[in-house]
Amino acid sequence: MEIPWDRLVADALQGHPPPREVALALLRLPDAETLRLVEAAWRVRRHFFGNRVKVNVLLNAQSGLCPEDCHYCSQSRASQAAIPRYRLLSVEEMVARARAAHAAGADRFCIVTSGRGASWREVEAVAEAARRIKAELPLEVCACLGLIDEAKARALKAAGVDAYNHNLNTSAARYGEICTTHTYADRVRTVQAAQAAGLAPCSGVILGMGETDEEVVELAYALRAMGAASIPVNFLIPIEGTPLGDGRTVRHLTPWACLRYLAVFRFVNPTAELRASAGRELYLRSLQPLALMIANSLFLGDYLTEKGQAAEADWRMIEDLGFVPEGAGIPS
Repeated sequence: MEIPWDRLVADALQGHPPPREVALALLRLPDAETLRLVEAAWRVRRHFFGNRVKVNVLLNAQSGLCPEDCHYCSQSRASQAAIPRYRLLSVEEMVARARAAHAAGADRFCIVTSGRGASWREVEAVAEAARRIKAELPLEVCACLGLIDEAKARALKAAGVDAYNHNLNTSAARYGEICTTHTYADRVRTVQAAQAAGLAPCSGVILGMGETDEEVVELAYALRAMGAASIPVNFLIPIEGTPLGDGRTVRHLTPWACLRYLAVFRFVNPTAELRASAGRELYLRSLQPLALMIANSLFLGDYLTEKGQAAEADWRMIEDLGFVPEGAGIPS
């Protein structure tokens, strides 16, 4: 179909998504026309976020030992991956890692734990760490502790936690193929509980797990309907020892295809913080700077159990684009 480019951008600047058939057509643009899509998405990104980039740093505060069977995850019971496995870090260690994140130039510090959901003891430890971080550092704090109810979410909010991350990951129809120990509906309820407690909802996707174009569009609209304030778009990193570790589902993730995915999430969710997340280095490669013309956020450094690119390379990319971080600034 012919893409109504001016209408597409004008609607997004008013906060309106494109019709679903247009979003699907954007995903199916040929590579030769994708640069025009990037330019259109840049107009939207620039309108809402200017030249600012939100820089996030992840802390894997509890690694492995998870009873869930998520097929993509190196920390799940379905994984034989050789990763570090340890219980929850001490409050002192979490605060120390927050100091290091701030010194590295982060705007947001994300405390992540493996497991189905945090116990009250674990929630209280993360809450205490958050109180100390907020008292000492100008950092946003995001928690990602698995399935959570509103009471635990309120305890985190009272401690100063700003946001709660729980990704939808894939479509409702596909969810049972990648995890059998909890459901898509469980994930939706967790996001809703965090939002009801006053935490900013952070929820995104992992692309490259066999989903169709129609399912990608469905996810983009589902996140809009949930009011996701922050949307991390991850691209599956096949990890040896996991059920999806052989890479059979990621062969279509070319640099241009990944840019199209990001652009669709931008147009459907024009005012959301859109984060180019795990796998961007692997699949976007030399086109990573174009991703930041669509997304306005990234993770600095490493992911949970996988390495990212060197922080210095990210800062150089941000600086070369003429962009500026939202918070502390590029470290000297």
